[in-house]
Amino acid sequence: MSADTPMDSAAASAAAAAFQQFVTEDFTLFAVGILITVTRTFARIKQVGIKGLQGDDYLVWVAMIIYAAETGLAYSVGAVAGGLANNGMTDEQRMALGPDSAEYQTRVIGCKIQLSGWSTYSALLWTLKASLLVFYIRLTAGLGRTYLRRIYIGFAFLLFSYIAATLNLFLGCRPFYKNWQIYPNPGGNGCQPATSARIVWTYAALNIASDVYLLSIPLPMLWNTTLALPKKLGLMFLFSGGIFIIVCALIRAVLIVTDPIGGAQVAGSWAVRETFVAVVTTNLPMVFPLISGWLKPVITSIARSLRTGSYDKSSSGKLRRTIATFGGGHGGKGPSGRGRNPHADTSHGGLTFTESEERIIGQGHMKMQDLSTTSTEVHVPHHSDGNGDVIRKEVEIDVTSAPNDKTPSPRSFAFATGPMRKSTGMRSPR
Repeated sequence: MSADTPMDSAAASAAAAAFQQFVTEDFTLFAVGILITVTRTFARIKQVGIKGLQGDDYLVWVAMIIYAAETGLAYSVGAVAGGLANNGMTDEQRMALGPDSAEYQTRVIGCKIQLSGWSTYSALLWTLKASLLVFYIRLTAGLGRTYLRRIYIGFAFLLFSYIAATLNLFLGCRPFYKNWQIYPNPGGNGCQPATSARIVWTYAALNIASDVYLLSIPLPMLWNTTLALPKKLGLMFLFSGGIFIIVCALIRAVLIVTDPIGGAQVAGSWAVRETFVAVVTTNLPMVFPLISGWLKPVITSIARSLRTGSYDKSSSGKLRRTIATFGGGHGGKGPSGRGRNPHADTSHGGLTFTESEERIIGQGHMKMQDLSTTSTEVHVPHHSDGNGDVIRKEVEIDVTSAPNDKTPSPRSFAFATGPMRKSTGMRSPR
């Protein structure tokens, strides 16, 4: 190793290999994140129209712009800086590295990329948190001052925690140029932005604390609804994405502070992974109703194909096939209605769990604690056609009732609630 390149060759090889593995992951996660956000926007436009888009729908696209910058910076950690910064060096290596050498300049650039990466990391996460709070305004409209007060506190918490994290990043090491100083040693770990325990744990603590607070807004509200327990737990899981962000934040913090050599590359890698999870969990409540609506016909078709007929004895003693259908049609009569029981009432609406979620998650005007679920079974008398085949119709209806609260709270924000498309009513089973 020459005097101008005291960096350990084994560490350089390991950093290069890690970078090659990360490039594909970096841009794949970014592409998936953009796709999910596009899907969320499509779902919202389909529901309320372009003019009905609210503040959270625009904030997620501000976050995507920041996400693009963060992805580029994470790529630059390996492509431009080679995974290097002013950490992981002995005093002898620092002394031997000349200011005019290529490695010296690379490490300086690496430190500046790390500072920029921390800035975009916090800006992206806090923008996504703000979009969730705006969504909660729409979700809790009409539920009283308690939830609205929690949301106000959440906005204040986000503002002060973001300011605290930013001041910690830019004022924690003084004078500021020590953040990229190589020699002499800039003064311990505090002025090494790639692996600084001060930066890592401050960001982790503020990030986790804000996520815990955001979880405390929708989960108690969902728990107090009168939905059936499985449906209640399903919706609570849908709004519990912050738990995954907390886990990623802890993993990232531990890996960075325990790897002084490859900490720069680890920081960039796990920043992208954590923010990807944040993008997915933030958009999931709006994307889920659309995806479930797309999958519902497929699942229903599979369920019907697995349904088998049964055989009953007729009055003559012969076995006759009894076909249990949802719409009352005979297999050979077609969808035109011939062969149906003329006395059967097929006007019952079937409001399914998926549609209930769409009303809860998509519209946000519903008083969720007033939701109730009932299940009824309608038995229609047997009807015999001219061939002696017996047609029995059994319709099971799962009705979820909810108050039609069309009047938004006077304390809600116009940009958050906005106009909603009128419901076309409950769907009739086919």
